[in-house]
Amino acid sequence: MAGDEKRFKSAFDSLHALAYFAPEVDQALTGIGLRPGRMPYFAGRSAAMGAVGPEVVAATFYNFNPEVVARVIPRAWTLATPEQVLEARLEGVDKALTRLLGEGELKSDQVVEAAELAREATAGCTAEGRPLYAAHAGLDWPEPPHLALWHAITLLREHRGDGHIAALVLNGLSGVEALVTHVATGAGFTVDAAKLTRGWSDEQWTAAQEGLRDRGILDGDGALTAEGVAVRDRVEVATEAAAKAPWDRLGPAKLARLEELGRDLTRRVVSAGAFPKGVFAQNRA
Repeated sequence: MAGDEKRFKSAFDSLHALAYFAPEVDQALTGIGLRPGRMPYFAGRSAAMGAVGPEVVAATFYNFNPEVVARVIPRAWTLATPEQVLEARLEGVDKALTRLLGEGELKSDQVVEAAELAREATAGCTAEGRPLYAAHAGLDWPEPPHLALWHAITLLREHRGDGHIAALVLNGLSGVEALVTHVATGAGFTVDAAKLTRGWSDEQWTAAQEGLRDRGILDGDGALTAEGVAVRDRVEVATEAAAKAPWDRLGPAKLARLEELGRDLTRRVVSAGAFPKGVFAQNRA
């Protein structure tokens, strides 16, 4: 099933990631006391692990500047409990999906089927060595189909992400180096968006580029060398190998159907304005 996991990621990843851009989620989290800015993101995504410190958040999120994380964690837990954060986050996702898809679509056969298939896929996930996945897997399943779908995608995304971090560590890429090389592939954030959202200064970004040039991973123009392409390829192969179990659980026919449903829903939320312009590179899958 080589490549199926990457296609699923492109088909469904936006349905989870919209939560990090939707004003409804931000409003719900600031409404319980979190401060505007980066705090809702760091607290919202890490709350499933409990009131953890900045070291744990930086380690599990990986490509964020630890200095930026430490500015809002653990302070967030003095303003709202992890349980309150999780409840508010789901409330915001509910409102965001309602806006982007419409109330009628949330109850459609398409969403119900996608939720059932995605939940079935999560039964193939394992928790060993996957802290963010394990934390979210310990949460109760929400009942409405669109929220069950979002939760299932969250589990699948964090399961894959934990494996991806292991692959980056194995291939010797630090958090900022992983981000710099990923941007260089042209398949993710633009440079400006990567620096802004992940909290890296121009000086830190340049230093990472220089280190990667010294190792032969980037060329003088900041593009991936042949070795750099090989490193990124090894990372992706290892990531997909670690993420196979959920798709093996579904089998080819159900996976293809889930991908079909996901691509249609993704097109709808993107067309409805789920993401601001200029965040992702033009050739992002």
